[in-house]
Amino acid sequence: MTSEELLQRVRKIEIKTHGLSRNIFAGEYHSQFKGRGMAFSEVREYQPGDDVRSIDWNVTARMNRPYIKVYEEERELTVMLLIDVSGSRNFGTVSQMKRDTMAEVAATLAFSTIENNDKVGVIFFSDQVEKFIPPKKGKSHVLHIIRELLTFEPEHTGTNINAALQYLTNAQKRRCAAFLISDMMDGTFSATSEKKGEVPPIVIAARKHDLSAIQIYDRRDAEMPNVGLLKVRDPETGARVWTDTSLESVRAAYAKAWHDQQEALENVYTKTGMNHVSVRTDEDFVKKLMQLFRN
Repeated sequence: MTSEELLQRVRKIEIKTHGLSRNIFAGEYHSQFKGRGMAFSEVREYQPGDDVRSIDWNVTARMNRPYIKVYEEERELTVMLLIDVSGSRNFGTVSQMKRDTMAEVAATLAFSTIENNDKVGVIFFSDQVEKFIPPKKGKSHVLHIIRELLTFEPEHTGTNINAALQYLTNAQKRRCAAFLISDMMDGTFSATSEKKGEVPPIVIAARKHDLSAIQIYDRRDAEMPNVGLLKVRDPETGARVWTDTSLESVRAAYAKAWHDQQEALENVYTKTGMNHVSVRTDEDFVKKLMQLFRN
């Protein structure tokens, strides 16, 4: 991809997602993540437009000018995007690949964050953490994130969601809103059974942060078409195998594997209390994100 092509793609995704975040998601984002905490933080001087009910009369009397109490809900929020860059994201059969949908969803969330004057950071992960972009504010920072979304190539192709969640817990000491954006093709992620003296990373992360899952998938992840003898390749392991898709038993087994995976994910979401939504690559993700915010 040339610099000019990259610039055009960045500009295209900026126009689409910035408009969505400004016109649709800003209010939903604010109502979802603001105002949850009411713990006292500090006092500051009264400014025009502040709620007079928040005036701290004791401090006002001492300082001889009005001061108000600032609560936790007024402090800035940090949003972390955990983005799956494993090999399975490079797959799509209808309008675009999963990686393209992931980029659009992540960009929309990032613009929603800065519209509310909050910080946004990113963790790119495969079977290990590939890159960490520390949380910052500002449009230039979001544009940097978009460029990375479009161009970043990982060193590894596997998937380890728990490794990314453990990194989040260690890197982000204060509570944040975290969005896990992945196709969720990681068998270890659904293994939330706690061994003696050991708590799974997903459980720890969900307790510490406001964690939501956004599954991005292609329709062929869920169902195999009847196209006869087909040579398929696992994008994460590189393994190749011939499959006779004309056999109903083969297609049924494929569909069952998808169903079992989704059922395991539902168990994870229920156990941890995570909000979640699934977005197919040929669907409009707007409605799904609105559903997530309102859930």
